Amino acid sequence: MTDTFDLSEASDEFLAAPARLTIDLTAVANNWRDMAKRSGKARAAAVVKADAYGLGIEDVGRTLYHAGARDFFVAVPAEGATLRAYAPEARIFVLSGTWPGAEHFFFDYDLVPVLASEEQLAFWMSAVAEHGDHPCALHVDTGFNRLGLSIEEALALADDVSRPASFSPVLVLSHLACADDPSSPMNRQQLESFRRVSAAFEGIDSSLSASAGIFLGPEYHFDLTRPGIAIYGGEAVTGVANPMRPTIKAEARILQIREAKAGESVSYGASLKLARDSRLAIASAGYADGYQRSASGSGVGLRQTGIAGAHGFIAGHRVPVAGRVTMDLTIFDVTDVPANAIAAGDYIELFGPNMPLDDVAHAAGTIGYELLTSVGLRYERHYNETE
Repeated sequence: MTDTFDLSEASDEFLAAPARLTIDLTAVANNWRDMAKRSGKARAAAVVKADAYGLGIEDVGRTLYHAGARDFFVAVPAEGATLRAYAPEARIFVLSGTWPGAEHFFFDYDLVPVLASEEQLAFWMSAVAEHGDHPCALHVDTGFNRLGLSIEEALALADDVSRPASFSPVLVLSHLACADDPSSPMNRQQLESFRRVSAAFEGIDSSLSASAGIFLGPEYHFDLTRPGIAIYGGEAVTGVANPMRPTIKAEARILQIREAKAGESVSYGASLKLARDSRLAIASAGYADGYQRSASGSGVGLRQTGIAGAHGFIAGHRVPVAGRVTMDLTIFDVTDVPANAIAAGDYIELFGPNMPLDDVAHAAGTIGYELLTSVGLRYERHYNETE
C-alpha cells in the first residue's frame, strides 16, 4: 500500500520545520466519495468551512471539486469568495446568511445565502428586487435552537403567495442536534418536524444530515447531505469504530532529550512528580499551535491519581505527555522507548495515522473538530496527492 504520508517530495523548509503538518489529499477525496456512497440516492455536498476544518480551503476545495463535489458549504462570505476560484461551477452555500453591506459577495462571487431569520429574509427580498433574481436557501430550526426560522415561520413562508417572484429558494435545510448518538429520540423528533417543512416546499431540494446524520440511514438523507468532519477523517458517531481514513499528521521536532530523577517535578506548577528515573523529550509545539493545554497531565506518577492526558507516537511507541503543555513546548515521557531508537531532531507524531485524532481530542476533554480547527499558523505544511 502506498504511504500517503510519504515525505519524498517535501520541501527543505518542511523537513526542517519545528512543527509540521502532512495532509493527505487523496484520503480527503476518498473520504468524500465514501460519504457520497453512504448518502445513497442523495447528492453529497462538502463542508469546507473554517479553512476546510484547518486543512486549507484552497487545496481541499480544489481536491473535492475534482473528486466530483458540486455543492459546498462555508460559514462566511469571505470563505465562499476564496473557494470560488477552486470550484468554478459549484453551488457555494454560506451558512451565516447575509446582512446589509455583505450582499456584494453573493452577487460578485455567485454565492447562495442560507437565510435563517425574518430579518435576513426581508433584507434578501429587498436585495434581489434591486439586483435581480439570485438563488438562496432557507434554514429552519427543528429543535437545535441555534440558527433558523421557526417551523411556523417556514410554513407561513411556503404558503405566502405574495412573496416576490425574484425570491427563489433552491434548498431548505435543518441541522440535527444529536445525530452522533443514534439512540437519541431527538433524531426522530427532528426528522418528523423537517418532513413537514420539506413537504411544504415541494419541488425544492431538502437537506437534513451532516456527517453523523448520514450514518442514521436513508430516511435522513433527503436530496442533499452535508458531510464535514468525516471528510477530514474525524469521528462522526460516538462509540462506533471510525471508518474514515486519516487525512492529517501533525508532528513536532524533539529539541532535547533530558534525564530526570525520581522525585523531580516536570513543567509549570510542578504538578507532575516523577515516580522513577525518566527520560523526557521536549517537543517544539504547544498550545499556541493548537495542541491544547487540556491535553496536559499524563505520565508515570499521575496515572494512579486518575489524571489522564494525551499521548504522542514515536519509534513504534505511544508516549504520554508529562506535566503541563506550555505555549511553545510539550514534554513527553519517553522512558519506555529504547534510548538508541530516538534522538534530538526526530519528530513525535502529535496526532495522525498512528495517534488517532479523536483519541488525542478525547484525552484533552474535547472533540476532533476543535483539535483540527485549532491548528496554528506555525506548522509548515506538505500536501500529498497520489492520484
